[in-house]
Amino acid sequence: MNPHIIDVTQANAQQVLIDESRIRPVVVDFWAEWCEPCKSLMPILEKLATEYNGQFLLAKVNADELQPIAQQLGVQSLPTVMIMKDGQPVDGFAGLQPEMEIRAILQKHLPDPWEALIEQANALMQEEKFNEALPLLLQAYKESAEKASIGVGLAQVYLHLNRCDEAEALLDKVKMVDQDAAYNQAKALLELKREAASSPELQALQEKYQANPEDAEIAYQLSVQYSQNGQAREALELLLGLLRKNLNYDEGAAKKVYMDILASLGKGDPLAVEYQRKIYTLLY
Repeated sequence: MNPHIIDVTQANAQQVLIDESRIRPVVVDFWAEWCEPCKSLMPILEKLATEYNGQFLLAKVNADELQPIAQQLGVQSLPTVMIMKDGQPVDGFAGLQPEMEIRAILQKHLPDPWEALIEQANALMQEEKFNEALPLLLQAYKESAEKASIGVGLAQVYLHLNRCDEAEALLDKVKMVDQDAAYNQAKALLELKREAASSPELQALQEKYQANPEDAEIAYQLSVQYSQNGQAREALELLLGLLRKNLNYDEGAAKKVYMDILASLGKGDPLAVEYQRKIYTLLY
């Protein structure tokens, strides 16, 4: 029995047609036993309800048995399909329609697939599980064709993970018209983190490295400092350079730091995937 398909009765009509439609769209199919087109339409609607898996509820109303409901909603012929949202009909059609046409009508009223990803990510962010929220937001950003508001949210996650370069790249993509309060907040946080990262110790190591780029020990110390500041890409790039020259540098310490950074980024993270490939070519 499909939980997203229900037969409407006098007893459950209020709960199904009104209350449920405040949670998700309810597709109401008015039908009757004598109606031949109804028999062709219902399997299409049932198939879509199964396929969309809870994005809407299919409510089947026998118009002969529930004439007051059909009359109240202005049903004049069968089959008639209405889409209910917030207790009101917002769209629909009468007569048998092709599946593609029905899909197009439904799509106007269903949430975008990435909205569920955003909800999951927001719940994880409330618990400060930013590493777990990151892949969900990355997927949502991709599926939404890089929607600006999702990009800003993704930048905020990167900032919480001290990954300022990725955050800045995302914020730089946001057009002026989309630069809202959330964007301004993210930009301010980015500036604060940039200032905090410019510590005297880090600046001194950067200057030493620029003066002696071949000094492996300075490069290693700088990579560790980058890692502690959350500048994962800079740390990985320096460590990779060391490992290309000596895979067992400092008795494997450089390789351990490299692998620890990858582990901290989380499985499936684009930066981790990029540098996993690079270390793989060295190891194998």
